Amino acid sequence: MLHFVDHCLLICIMNFLAHSHLSGNNKNLLIGNFIADAVKGKKYKNFPEGISDGIILHRKIDYFTDKHIIVGKSMNLIRPAYAKFSGIIVDIYYDHFLAANWSDYSSESYDGYVHDVYSLLKRNFLMLPARSKRILPFMIAQDWLGAYAGTDDLKKVFYGMDRRTSNISGMRNAVDQLIENYDELKSHFTEFYPQLREYVESEVRILNKG
Repeated sequence: MLHFVDHCLLICIMNFLAHSHLSGNNKNLLIGNFIADAVKGKKYKNFPEGISDGIILHRKIDYFTDKHIIVGKSMNLIRPAYAKFSGIIVDIYYDHFLAANWSDYSSESYDGYVHDVYSLLKRNFLMLPARSKRILPFMIAQDWLGAYAGTDDLKKVFYGMDRRTSNISGMRNAVDQLIENYDELKSHFTEFYPQLREYVESEVRILNKG
């Protein structure tokens, strides 16, 4: 069983798909993106440069997303039901749209991509922070990335997250709101994600120059 203190980290990792995809072919960036929420403050400096860049990039992605007007529109659709959890839910909705429309954003098969991500993280297990090490086996065994594409599996994801918040979040019902607002939420994601990719590409160029 996961420790209570890992619940927030688990929720953050549940919306990992976009972060990994935005890492491109850079394996160190992907690892950094994966561990970022387990690395506080300036502790990112304790990691090799490429991985520390991934941690910094993860923070930039979160800031860009949290402040974006389109994301705000998505959050406002569900805020009455989920209050402070609406941002977490929208992040996972967006990962769903990325997975469900994967061929629009990648030439690689989705199953192959997920397998490669899991394999990379397993090969680099020893360098992960302790909290990430506790989460990764659950992520792989329960195939969290594979669960994004279909709403039936997504229901299980949200149900498990709701239990981990002692059922106060109401997230077990989040797929109902997704289905109810599906076309509008998808249009939000379709408009937002290319802007996020453009922003990330610009930030990666800056990191590479540094």
